[in-house]
Parts: sequence; structure tokens; C-alpha cells
Amino acid sequence: MINESQILKALSKVSDPIEKKNLVSLKAIKQIKISKKLVTIEIHTSPSSFKLKEVIRRNCNTQLKKLKNDLKYFIDFSINNDLEIDDDLNHKNTKLRVDNIKNIIAVTSGKGGVGKSTISSNVAVGLSKLGFKVGLIDADIFGPSIPTMFNCENEQLSFKKENEKNIIIPIEQYGIKLLSIGLLIPKQNAVIWRGPMASSALKQMLLDVEWGKLDFLIVDLPPGTSDIHITLSQNFEINGSIIVTTPQKISTIDAEKAVAMFKKDNTKVPIIGIIQNMSYFISEDKNRHYIFGENGGEELAKKHELELLGDIPIDKVISQSSDNGYPVVLKETNSSKIFEKICKNIAQKITDNKFK
Repeated sequence: MINESQILKALSKVSDPIEKKNLVSLKAIKQIKISKKLVTIEIHTSPSSFKLKEVIRRNCNTQLKKLKNDLKYFIDFSINNDLEIDDDLNHKNTKLRVDNIKNIIAVTSGKGGVGKSTISSNVAVGLSKLGFKVGLIDADIFGPSIPTMFNCENEQLSFKKENEKNIIIPIEQYGIKLLSIGLLIPKQNAVIWRGPMASSALKQMLLDVEWGKLDFLIVDLPPGTSDIHITLSQNFEINGSIIVTTPQKISTIDAEKAVAMFKKDNTKVPIIGIIQNMSYFISEDKNRHYIFGENGGEELAKKHELELLGDIPIDKVISQSSDNGYPVVLKETNSSKIFEKICKNIAQKITDNKFK
């Protein structure tokens, strides 16, 4: 029969992802009850660690399975507020940093349809062209489009076992390591998940993946300010964010909400700047036509003392490249030059840390 000492020994190999110490040395294991068929374990965590309780639970189960018995394990969590006097003051120091990834950049927009995934794709490839090692997560769980934009809709992700845990191996296309829910679920199927499931999926896409060493990991977030945004900003160390908008008022109003979210204390993420997409259309007579209004993104940037990273025109080549799965930045066009300039600006700002 298994005993408490064996369980504690197994759990001593599980680290608290925030405190960076094992659960036993932290005295987090408060109670162990052993019956004929069930072991109940009570774990106390700090408020910050409690947000990652599913990561802790999974790692505990991984170690407990190694004990090789027929018992079932039920792990219950509770918060010990004594471990962290002021969570808000320490929040910045308790976010997870993903191993081997130097910089994580979140790309988001207030509303859908503004070209956020197109921006994410071309920024990722543009940074790779500058010589950086780049990964891209399609975190738009409910509307993944990155597989289409990289012409890999029919590719299959592979997995490997590591310490009894399934590790995802991302696919590679155009030098970018890619991960998308669209590579796991057939494109004709809808993802019908509640918020917590989507948030859990995002954590797995960051933590349970063989990313290798990356200079940049671009996270293409869904539009709006949802559970996924909160999960990313509260639990992980994000080096910067990019807000995508079109010039029209209906878009900049929603983009401003994204700016406000990343400026709040509990979801604070540095904002690198704003990209204005679909800014203008150049007709055959070389005149610019401002179909969606003029300077909306520039005015938003000025209002919040942010940099306008670039103006991207309405260009048929961009949309065709996205549909064909070959990002426009790989071509030699005026639009690709704009993206290249944006990517150089982003890399320089990250290096110099000159943004808010």
C-alpha cells in the first residue's frame, strides 16, 4: 500500500511555476488522505500560483503516475494569501517567462476584420528575414486563419512524450515555427469552447511546445478583450504588444479599448505601437483614396502618446498573398517594403526598450 512519504517524495519533483521552488519545500502540501482507492491531496498556493493551478495539477499527476498503482488521485487547491502580501505590487515579478524565448509580442485589435492575422504573419516573416529566429502562435482559437496564410492547412502537428507529458512539435513554414488550433481541428469544424477551455489551450500552446530557441514569438490574438487576452497578459511575461486598426472611427473606438486593457494594472503589457491597416487605395492615376477615412490610427496614437508603426495600403497583392498562403513580405512589392520597415522598427524598439 502506498504511503504519505512516497507521495511527498513524488511531489517534491513538482515546482511551483511562480515561486520556482518545489511544493514540498514550500510547505504547500497541507493534507494527504489515503483510502483504498482514492488519494486526496490538498495544496495551498499563492494567489499568483493559483491562476496556474491546472499546470501544477498536471505536473503532480505526471509524477504520481510514476508510483505505479491503481489508486486515483484527487488534487484540491486553495489560496494561502499569507504567501503574497500584495499581489498587485508583486504581479509584474510573478509572471512566467517561457524558456528559450527572448521576446513575446502580442498582436491584437479591438474588432475583427482589420487584418490582424495578415499583420501577424508578415511581421513574423519580416523579422525572420532580418535574421531572427521566429515562432508564431495563432491564438485566435475560434477563427484560426494562420494555416491558410502559410499554406499549411493540410499539415498535421506531431507530438512527443517527455516526462509522461505530450509535447507539441510545431510545423515550420518559410522559416517560421507555427502553431494553430486550425492544425488540430478540421477547418470545416467549429471550435465550441467556453472561455476557460480557450484559456487553457493558450497556456498549453505556450508551455507544452518544443519551440527551441527563439528571438521572437508572435502571438496573434483574437479581436476584442476576452479571456484569452487576460490569460496571456496576467500569467506570462510579454515584452510588447501591437494594436492593429483601420482608419475608420468604428475601428479606432474598439482599438482604444485594446489600448486601455494593456494599460490597466492587472493586464499591463508594454505597447510598442499602432499599425494602421487599409489606410488608403492608390488608383491607376497614382492618387490616394481614403476609403475608410483618414488618419484615424494616427490620431489614436497621438492621443495615447504611442508611435504609429506604419501605414499599410489597401493592396490587392496583400489579400491575394494571404489567400494563396505566401505572405506578401516575401515578395518584392511596395507593400512588402512597408512591412520590412515596420519590422526593423519593431526589432529596434524591442532592442532599445523604447516604448510604453
